[in-house]
Amino acid sequence: MELSYEVIYSDGKTLSISVERDRSVVVRAPSHATEQQVQKAVEKKKLWIYQKLRHPQKYHVEVPKKEFVSGESILYLGKQYRLEVVDEEIEGVVFRGKFYIARKDQPQAAALFRAWYEQKAREKITPRAKVMAQNLGVAYNKILISDLKYRWGSCTLRDNLNFNWRLIKAPMRVIEYVVAHELAHLIEPNHTPRFWNIVSIQVPRYKEAKKWLREQGHELEVDF
Repeated sequence: MELSYEVIYSDGKTLSISVERDRSVVVRAPSHATEQQVQKAVEKKKLWIYQKLRHPQKYHVEVPKKEFVSGESILYLGKQYRLEVVDEEIEGVVFRGKFYIARKDQPQAAALFRAWYEQKAREKITPRAKVMAQNLGVAYNKILISDLKYRWGSCTLRDNLNFNWRLIKAPMRVIEYVVAHELAHLIEPNHTPRFWNIVSIQVPRYKEAKKWLREQGHELEVDF
């Protein structure tokens, strides 16, 4: 099997290899690294890469889709909340310790919940990113709440921070870890010890959040 990978060059000093949740292989290399050096590094770690690619957690986990009927549970900030379908006229999704939608809106419930999740993700993530960026002394261009599919966040070459709207289903401590992770990339492009030290300054218990995503992240991927 031929191993394909993406190479991202940066001003960093070290070369690192990661296997993403969509099973894509990403090599982050210093700008001065040659193609031969990259190929040699990949070849050296080929066994490790194949082990990661075959790991069951890299595969999609099937979870039953929502029917949006009363009694169903909806995930928000790491907790399950009951859904009530009501006859009264309400606009979109209402959350008051429970989720409420109007019966007339059941056919559009998936779209309504996604819009609600995206709004809440923007409300929760943006202020945390601003505070952490100030603490770290870094500046980003803008924050985007996107459909990143198999990534929780990304930092672009233009210093834009992208976050997966599905993150709003996770506990706040997990969201903060992902925000700190992407902001740290503005300082250190690679996952070096220095990088993880930067993350730990903002989220001292980041390893717990990282473990939560590894073990329960598939629950966030359910798209109704």
